[in-house]
Amino acid sequence: MAGGNILMEKLLDTVVNLKAQDLIITVGQPPVVRHHGRIRRLDTKTLDNDDTTALMKSITPDRCQQELQEKGGGDFAIEYVNGVRFRVAIFKQRGSIGICMRRIPSQFLSFEEIGMPEAIKRLIVRQRGLILVTGPTGCGKTTTLASMINFLNTNYDRHIVTLEDPIEYYHHHKKCTVNQREIGVDVHNFAEGIKRALRMAPDIILVGEMRDLETIHAAIEAAETGHIVFATLHTSSASSTVNRIIDVFPKDQQDQIRTQLSTALIGVLSQMLLPKKPEGLTAAFEMMVVTPAIQNLIRENKTYRIDSSIQTGRKEGMFLLDESLFRHWRNGVVDKEEALLKSSKPAELAGRFRLAESGALEEEEDEDEDEDEDEDEDEEEESQPKKRTAARRMQEDHDDED
Repeated sequence: MAGGNILMEKLLDTVVNLKAQDLIITVGQPPVVRHHGRIRRLDTKTLDNDDTTALMKSITPDRCQQELQEKGGGDFAIEYVNGVRFRVAIFKQRGSIGICMRRIPSQFLSFEEIGMPEAIKRLIVRQRGLILVTGPTGCGKTTTLASMINFLNTNYDRHIVTLEDPIEYYHHHKKCTVNQREIGVDVHNFAEGIKRALRMAPDIILVGEMRDLETIHAAIEAAETGHIVFATLHTSSASSTVNRIIDVFPKDQQDQIRTQLSTALIGVLSQMLLPKKPEGLTAAFEMMVVTPAIQNLIRENKTYRIDSSIQTGRKEGMFLLDESLFRHWRNGVVDKEEALLKSSKPAELAGRFRLAESGALEEEEDEDEDEDEDEDEDEEEESQPKKRTAARRMQEDHDDED
């Protein structure tokens, strides 16, 4: 046991010193770290079953060890040294113990450091509505949500209730009062936590993950009843997020949920993490702001047209993931191959890369800008006669009255 403790401390020191993202411990190989998005085996002994069991017991609370025995896995967070925290997943595999640990950054990142879309600042200060942050596991959703909460905590006076499994970032009371509840410790599950939160006079409710029908339904209803609700889903785009939520419900309830979701949902931020040149990680985003047009698409079950609405919604701050990936590549932030791996439509993005490399895309973009300017001028010219006609009618009506 003592040897396990010493080894775990050395492993965690390595993760902290390297500023690695993950530590993966499993039988049959040395411990592995994920550094700048790449997997690296550490120069230590190959682990056996006794090693991984000892390492697990050295950091795992009794309740999670019991959960591991009963359910085959457990999740919790630990604080190491100097405020460094780790999210921990323990699990069984092939009869042995495995551990995955993710380092939680000790400092909150600003919106600018993350590269957050400007539209987010407008959405999170609304009085009611559902804001979803989506993306695959490990894409930085928790960090994004923590930055949103920290921004509000610094600038606005609100009562914030968070429901997390486990609690990762600790929020101190600044302008806001922040109550953080851990699933399995402070409250039984997310759905129960949302119901209880509504009796706690909250302004903002954060739901760590919408995992099931009951939680999703409770989150939508909380957003409808005058609260701002932040939540996450493991989806890759705005349109797939809407479809995932609807598909969770039985067929006979889906029309009603479409209507509820169309009024409750105010924004979807989808994100991906990819390796940054020359080192590090950067986020690419897709931003959807729910406009009246998008509300109609949700209600009428035409989610296949959401991407088109996002493309034409630049004035609202909307853009697709592939646009973000293209900008990163053009600015020299990421490699072309990495962008294509994360793309939702890699063939189309590859074609756009080819056009940009040949210079043809710049000519097209210049033409598009000229067309936009011409359209604005035409609209102004068309509006002038209409204004003059309306003025004449008002004058004639006035003369008739005289």
